[in-house]
Amino acid sequence: MGRWLRLGLLIGLLVSGWALDMPAEAATLASLHTYHERPGQTTVRSRLSLRDRADKAWQTILFKRYQGEGLEGVYLRLVGFPGLVELAPQSPIKVLTGTGLQWQAAAQLDPQTQALPSNAAQYDFQAVMAELTGDIPLEIEVPLRGQRHATIVVPPYVVHEWRSLMSQTAD
Repeated sequence: MGRWLRLGLLIGLLVSGWALDMPAEAATLASLHTYHERPGQTTVRSRLSLRDRADKAWQTILFKRYQGEGLEGVYLRLVGFPGLVELAPQSPIKVLTGTGLQWQAAAQLDPQTQALPSNAAQYDFQAVMAELTGDIPLEIEVPLRGQRHATIVVPPYVVHEWRSLMSQTAD
């Protein structure tokens, strides 16, 4: 038994030593990706799976798209599990903080997206991100069909990644 314990401790020390050498930015920016979709069009994207208060999983995709040198927009796409949720596609979402700050983001498709399925919607998130100054937890109230809503919990590490995305360029 002592041999296995020593082996476990050795492995633990080695792994923690490697983790100490890894810069914090590498761990937190692991899901930021840049796509050169076609000449003159670049998208920077963060895609994460988050849960709502009812413990349902959601894909949250924050992306900004550049056309040439200009920023086309910053969008948040929310995708629920097909068959479990149907979003109210034209209704705005509310973004809330624990300190009483809140924003609304209007439903808006980017110019390259013609339509989304009923379990997905997309929002203009540029103003929210411009005003968000700290890595604070958020709640996103998502309107669903039938006068209901889901509340997605956004932890500080996700907000940090989203704010890091805003500093990324099209290069």
